Amino acid sequence: MAHKEYEKAKDFLEDIVLSFDRELKRESTKFDTMVSKVEGSYTTADVSYRKAETIEHKIEPIETQLYTLTQSYQTMSQAITENQTENTQHNTNVISVLYELETKLKDLDATQETLKIKIADLEEQLKKIATAPPPQSQIATEIMLPPIPIKRDKALAALTDTEIQVLEMLSKEGSKTAPEIKERVHLSREHTARLMKKLYEDGYLEREAGKLPFRYSIKKEMEMLLQKVENPAT
Repeated sequence: MAHKEYEKAKDFLEDIVLSFDRELKRESTKFDTMVSKVEGSYTTADVSYRKAETIEHKIEPIETQLYTLTQSYQTMSQAITENQTENTQHNTNVISVLYELETKLKDLDATQETLKIKIADLEEQLKKIATAPPPQSQIATEIMLPPIPIKRDKALAALTDTEIQVLEMLSKEGSKTAPEIKERVHLSREHTARLMKKLYEDGYLEREAGKLPFRYSIKKEMEMLLQKVENPAT
């Protein structure tokens, strides 16, 4: 009985061992398969990693260039913005200056037109004065004035060279107007007018007051006095 029980136990144990051995083989096969898959996956991952490293190495210069281009773009954009601002300010200043110049030119044009009108009126008045005979009362006054006597004590001593030149000119060439004398003595119109008025008021000249401009002539006694100075022996 014990032998039979032993044999049954032995057979049962052998069945368990065989079953375990089969199960172990199956699990070993599964493990080997998993290892193979893992190794394949590792190989694939390694290849992918290396490819990623290669791509990363290629991307790095591109990223550097992109960063440089971005900085350049920002710098250029800022410079363009500043330049536009400066140009806008400059254009505003130029427009303001041009507007002021335009206003001044308009004012000058208006002033010029006003001056033209005044000059035209003045020329018209001068033409009327030159062509119209003087009033009779003025002529009578000029004619009725007694001759201004020559101040013999200062007849020559008080005269300047230019004044003597004018007296000699009138003595030799006859009567002349102030504008005619002005061309000969090379003085201004105002200076010549003052000179002729002075000689007249000092009694050296006579003046025809019939029309403008006045015509001056040397007095006979002054002319004789000049001739005596030129010819002291006579």
